[in-house]
Amino acid sequence: MGLTLTEKILKAHLVEGEFVKGQEIGIRIDQTLTQDATGTMAYLEFEAMGVPRVKTERSVAYIDHNTLQSGFENADDHRFISSVAKKHGIYFSRPGNGICHQVHLERFGIPGKTLIGSDSHTPTGGGIGMIAIGAGGLDVAVAMGGGTYYITCPKVVKVELKGKLSPWVAAKDVILEVLRILSVKGGVGKVIEYCGEGVKSLSVPERATITNMGAELGATTSIFPSDEITREFLKAQKREEVWTELSADADAIYDEVIEIDLSKLVPLAACPHSPDNIKTAEELSGMKIDQVCIGSCTNSSLLDMLKVAHILKGKTVHPDVSLSIAPGSKQVLTMLAENGALADLIAAGARILESACGPCIGMGQSPNSKGISLRTFNRNFEGRSGTKDGQIYLVSPETAAISALTGVFTDPRTIGDMPEFKLPETFLINDNMVEPPVDEKDMDKVEILRGPNIKPFPQTSPLSETIDVPCSLKVGDNITTDHIMPAGAKILPLRSNIPAISEHCFTVCDKDFPKRAKELGQSIIVGGSNYGQGSSREHAALAPLYLGVKAVLVKSFARIHRANLINAGILPLTFVNENDYDNINEGDKLEIKNVKADVVAGKTTLTVVNKTKNIEIPVLCELTGRTKDIILAGGLLDYTRESLKN
Repeated sequence: MGLTLTEKILKAHLVEGEFVKGQEIGIRIDQTLTQDATGTMAYLEFEAMGVPRVKTERSVAYIDHNTLQSGFENADDHRFISSVAKKHGIYFSRPGNGICHQVHLERFGIPGKTLIGSDSHTPTGGGIGMIAIGAGGLDVAVAMGGGTYYITCPKVVKVELKGKLSPWVAAKDVILEVLRILSVKGGVGKVIEYCGEGVKSLSVPERATITNMGAELGATTSIFPSDEITREFLKAQKREEVWTELSADADAIYDEVIEIDLSKLVPLAACPHSPDNIKTAEELSGMKIDQVCIGSCTNSSLLDMLKVAHILKGKTVHPDVSLSIAPGSKQVLTMLAENGALADLIAAGARILESACGPCIGMGQSPNSKGISLRTFNRNFEGRSGTKDGQIYLVSPETAAISALTGVFTDPRTIGDMPEFKLPETFLINDNMVEPPVDEKDMDKVEILRGPNIKPFPQTSPLSETIDVPCSLKVGDNITTDHIMPAGAKILPLRSNIPAISEHCFTVCDKDFPKRAKELGQSIIVGGSNYGQGSSREHAALAPLYLGVKAVLVKSFARIHRANLINAGILPLTFVNENDYDNINEGDKLEIKNVKADVVAGKTTLTVVNKTKNIEIPVLCELTGRTKDIILAGGLLDYTRESLKN
């Protein structure tokens, strides 16, 4: 029986466990990346482990999230990350060099390698045939120290692409169609593997758009084969020597198969407030819009920008629309400047932003009250834009650009004939904004520069004998990490200061939660299905840890957030019977007797006693040998410290 591409790469990197679907496996990590919103904490954790030098083949620290310097905090974090990178063997991509996923695809990604990053959209690397996975910062820190990365051995879903995209239908429409089919929960525990003749019609940037938004499926990652198209892209980046041909065996067996005829797709949009709330552009046609934002790690490639420039050339943005454009990297921005496309964008009235994440994470460009904003981004969660009642639609660059001109939601197929857009045979190569680390012999000469906003990792403690605490908060289904730990220009600068950022924990849902949690001292949070979907930010676990949360009991977890809770030493529990969700209210006193002894014994079913209602509720506590030991130790940092001593 043949192997899928996913199985080939994972088996080649297998360190621990047996390759059995649903069981935990440990894999060797070749590369890591961080960004500045998660990086400061990740490097504090790396320092705490006491490993002097990274042990990966390549680790890169990017500055792309917290680039709005409205106070000293972000600049201090950037300075800290720069000094840590220089000392400990990490390459440092300076502010202005671009968005981590775009730059990594251009300059560092290698087919067949494994990559984990402290950003949920790390699967962008699957566009060139990498197993690239988003993870919490602590997992990345451990990998940098040479540690194994653990995942549940995934099911593999084959997406068979047939045909070719019609004019003005884009790669964004492909992934929106997959989201329509599978939903934001449909990829949990799975890798999405793209195959078929239709693959050959997609460029690397288009493939990367598709794998990028696999994160919105809840998937472990997504991957395309590494073929001649990949080779041409890497050759144009003057990195052809890293290319390897990789694909699934012809007789590979998949757990699921989805067929998509590219020629039948039409322009689509994800409507507020979920990436799987899909309608066609035609259905939305004529809706008045207020804002258009083009960019993000999903759609900021040179190819995307050239299409936008073509649509805008010689025209003017509608007077009722604000259009902002953020090219994804310095390479993209410079090439636009050299070929004249940047002038076309500016002449049309676009507001050119720096090569960074910007409005995608609420870092500026928030829409007006109740404003309708078309964005080429990957998430449209409520409030993420910085405007609580903003109505965010996720669309392709083509749909975004034409709508910016008309002032209403417009199907791009009405533009007329589409010219052929080709990637250049050679990209402009200038890595002068990537700082290499010092030689190992000189590392002791480097001073780590810490600002006053940088606070240590929150205090942890081993699992207690019994958990006897109240329910401090009850929330519903599809709670995102933006609900738990909001982003945005006001809060992101506090990412290196857990005590300060915890004051914003869950305030989107309940403004009184931080105060109540602190007054209670210790507590349990109760939630619904798909709890913790969205970003990889471990702050959504570290802030509850700081506020005394000992366990989270929900109907189901999103993958990365569950791992982050375990890493923080917070017990993740799920209802055996989902109807028992109705048997707990905020304020109820809950008790899990002898929890430590039961976890030590490997019991998977525990009993939560609702002392207020005098009800016993069975819950699942599904921990493997390693995750069990992490919870008992009080978190991954404590567990790793002890492991390094032995």
